[in-house]
Amino acid sequence: MKKTGSLVLLLLVLQHSFGQFLQENGIDPYHYTSQKKLIANKGAVASAHPLASMVGTAILKKGGNAFDAAIATQLALAVVYPTAGNLGGGGFLVGQLKSGKQVAIDYREKAPAAAHRDLYIDENGKANTDKSQLGHLAAGVPGTVAGLFATHQFATFSFADLITPAIELAERGFCISAGEARGLNAIQTDLKKYNTHTPAFVKSEGWKEGDTLRQPQLAATLKRIKEKGKAGFYEGETAQLIVEEMKRGNGIISLEDLKKYEAAFRTPHRFSYKEYVIVSMPMPSSGGLLLNQMMKMVENRNLGKMGFQTAESVQLMTEVMRRAYADRAAYMGDADYYPVPVREITEAAYLKKRMEDYDPTKASDSKIVKPGVPLKKESEETTHLSVMDSEGNAVAVTTTLNNSYGSRTVIGGAGFFINDEMDDFSVQPGVPNMYGAIGGEANSIQPGKRMLSSMTPTLVLKNGKPYIVVGTPGGTTIPNQVFQTLMNLLEFGLSAEDAVNKPKFHHQWLPDELVTEKGFPEAVKMSLQNMGYRFAKERSGIGRTELIRVLPDGKLEVIADGRGDDSAAGF
Repeated sequence: MKKTGSLVLLLLVLQHSFGQFLQENGIDPYHYTSQKKLIANKGAVASAHPLASMVGTAILKKGGNAFDAAIATQLALAVVYPTAGNLGGGGFLVGQLKSGKQVAIDYREKAPAAAHRDLYIDENGKANTDKSQLGHLAAGVPGTVAGLFATHQFATFSFADLITPAIELAERGFCISAGEARGLNAIQTDLKKYNTHTPAFVKSEGWKEGDTLRQPQLAATLKRIKEKGKAGFYEGETAQLIVEEMKRGNGIISLEDLKKYEAAFRTPHRFSYKEYVIVSMPMPSSGGLLLNQMMKMVENRNLGKMGFQTAESVQLMTEVMRRAYADRAAYMGDADYYPVPVREITEAAYLKKRMEDYDPTKASDSKIVKPGVPLKKESEETTHLSVMDSEGNAVAVTTTLNNSYGSRTVIGGAGFFINDEMDDFSVQPGVPNMYGAIGGEANSIQPGKRMLSSMTPTLVLKNGKPYIVVGTPGGTTIPNQVFQTLMNLLEFGLSAEDAVNKPKFHHQWLPDELVTEKGFPEAVKMSLQNMGYRFAKERSGIGRTELIRVLPDGKLEVIADGRGDDSAAGF
């Protein structure tokens, strides 16, 4: 009996033992809490999960820079935040190095070579959005791993060191939160429908808070990346597993698609706003361009004097959203494939003309407010992390699988969800995607093309130095959330905590309705209704913003959104 008892005790110890990195850095994956606000002296991370933020901060403490921490945090999120953290999706990074150099890395997914304009059009000529949103055919060629290796040139640690925490978390497991349990339980039917092998996320008796999620297949995939680098994902065993999964489910990603995938370095989208310089993501993300248009349309209109969430300020902000999103539908897509008129639709004269029909006393009509005419020719399940270090490096990263848990398909034998980003193309002109966004030729499907995104990882510079790092998930709501967060800080003078957590609102031209979050002032809604605005069903939450701001004394104010398990960490 004594031996049996000792064996049981040993098994329990092994069951809840930490990996070496986790143990050395005091990270307990079975007992942790979210921290929503802190003041850091030297470095900080805000992300969608406490364990990921702790991993990133541990790397900073060990002497890594913000790029090291961003890589380690993303890899940890691929394990502990399967709803959006990923190896099978893509994303964007905007950063500034301590030297002052700015970088934008595009690792958005691409359409496979076998994709074509009518991929999701049925025999009757109608769009079949089920196929673009769920299952194997919805997947674009994933870019996340290529993006991490592109980022690594700015890091100081070996990639092997940065991926080790994620391997330990996948192998040994971590306790899931109540929110993650609800999320996994909600997709059990889809997991059984869209998977050819039973993934680690299926649990017949259902998930509950405190359950341990172990992902041995994902750990093996991460180990192959650790051993073989980028080729450990895009070639060899992992690539073969992806292609075999595609064949079993009638997907179209090929070995050649994977081998040819490369992240792209872009010129960041920069513009001035009063005394600040805004640095954000260019095409194929619409985020930076929309932010530019919206901030410039309000810059000289005394927005701050109108007051936070008054009928006057919300009405103005809604109307600039309407006009910017109309332009998004007409002009925005992958600039490698379509001549996006970026300069023309951000010129002062153009934006002034866009606001000529603005009436502060009533709602515009999206049937009448069309995309502008340039003066010259030329998901909602995403995750964001913000990082700053003591050397002056700042990094904003937004990544996505598109829908929550992507296509709901896990790569058999490899253990990770594959994206459903093909739905972010315009599958047919005039047909809305899952976020209600309308598109046309600029965002049509073409082999190798990157689908249009709304992700808006953003830096705000003050006197040339990083002042704010910000971003959020939320599909097409993302640019509007970043816009509001920045206006809350730069115009309305809110605290950083309120700038992130106060209720948000959203308008995207079509559908012609104003979306508000729970807690939005009822009196303001009544005033706007009297002006002619139509309201969509109220949402319990819009996005999950992660914000870092430099205080006058040089310390870092870190805010993790209160809408989820998001957490701030720093030292």
